[in-house]
Amino acid sequence: MDSSRNLVPPPVHALSGAPSRRTALAGLLAGAAGAVGAVGLGAPAASAAPGGAVAAGPTPDGSPTPGAMQLFTDPGLNFGALLALGAAGGRASEVGEVLTAVNAINAAGADENTYTAEFRAWGDRLDSLRTGHRETDRFRSLRAAQYYGQALFFVLGSDTPGDEEPLYLAGRRDWDRFARLCDPAAITDRVPYGRTPLPVWFFRPDTSGTPRPTVILTNGSDGQNVDMWTYGVMAALDRGWNALVYDGPGQGQLLFVDEVVFTPRWERVVGPLIDWLLRRSDVDGRRIALTGLSMGGDLAPRAAAFDHRIAALVAMPGCLNPWLGFPAELREILTPDKAETNRIWNEEVVPGLGPSEAYQLKKRFEPFSVEAMLEARRGRMFTDFWTAARRVVAMDITDVVRRIEAPTLVLDYEDEQFYPGQPREMYELLRTRKEYIKLTAATGAQLHCSPMAPQQHCEVVFDWLEDTLGRGRD
Repeated sequence: MDSSRNLVPPPVHALSGAPSRRTALAGLLAGAAGAVGAVGLGAPAASAAPGGAVAAGPTPDGSPTPGAMQLFTDPGLNFGALLALGAAGGRASEVGEVLTAVNAINAAGADENTYTAEFRAWGDRLDSLRTGHRETDRFRSLRAAQYYGQALFFVLGSDTPGDEEPLYLAGRRDWDRFARLCDPAAITDRVPYGRTPLPVWFFRPDTSGTPRPTVILTNGSDGQNVDMWTYGVMAALDRGWNALVYDGPGQGQLLFVDEVVFTPRWERVVGPLIDWLLRRSDVDGRRIALTGLSMGGDLAPRAAAFDHRIAALVAMPGCLNPWLGFPAELREILTPDKAETNRIWNEEVVPGLGPSEAYQLKKRFEPFSVEAMLEARRGRMFTDFWTAARRVVAMDITDVVRRIEAPTLVLDYEDEQFYPGQPREMYELLRTRKEYIKLTAATGAQLHCSPMAPQQHCEVVFDWLEDTLGRGRD
């Protein structure tokens, strides 16, 4: 449901003048914006140790970012590196490779350009290595996909923004190779969805054909398929479950190649996936679960509110309204008047943005606007803020959460940067069997999506799924 009518900002004349608005917005983005999209808005970070070495401990002002480990002074780069480091537990990265890349980036002067170049080089290096040994080639491909994904996230802020699609395709090539080398190999297909089919990867513990519980893993606004291995596929297989990974609108192939942006009607995305699963004899149709990571914590609940074939739901974290994850100063730009909104954007905001702020906004709006994506690849800022912002506003699911019937686990994170307060609010709105779990700094699982503790994250999620739907194997 488009709830934009409930989010009408104050009139333009009630806002501060252009210079102060521009100053406030640029200052907020420069000082508090960390990783964007899937990683949210980070808090200010501390300085790295001299020479780019790793420095442990909290920041001097007591802020929680990055918590246990400081790799970069820039919170966005730091969050990306923490995600890469955390993936090592799932063999989707290597600690030594990540830290070697971090030190090289710091030595070169850490920014989006050096980060992109270094992780791209690591992807190229592993992509080019073939040993003929199945397991080595399999996990080198997975690590290459991780490093290409790291480069892809920041490429729009680099000197080569036009390399976005080639970087995506490079990472996709390695992900596909990894999926083929799994034992058993992942089953791939294209599930009908409008004019653009959804690519899917179906992972099974074995080829016995035994009907098993199955989890559909929903990514966020800018994560890649390799993240779904870290945040679900491996854990599912270990417990005898099947796992389905897919690209939906605004994600992966549909965004970077097919130019299809997010839809607020996510039940129309998940419905065909369930139809596809129900045709398989190795899927227990009574035990299909749905998870949503990052902004997927908005998408998956929306689907569950309207498709009651979903037997269990996990929101990681719960997200009711992605628009509230944008700075208030930015949200105030949106008015009912498209022309006036775009005038404010193009005349009062964009001219005052520095390169880093401009990159962050391009990245934030890319999954909602083909214009934003294509202009960013040309090194330019998009001009139609109104349409892109309205698409974000339309993702509000506050009014439909009560319709969810499936048992639901809502995750929250201590020091959640992107959707603070929303997980608890979602939990309170639910009218079904429900549970709320907050992952904390006491075990290193703080921050959006627990970047330093994905194994803990999966333990919590899959213990709950087993308790709710049963085990995949005795």
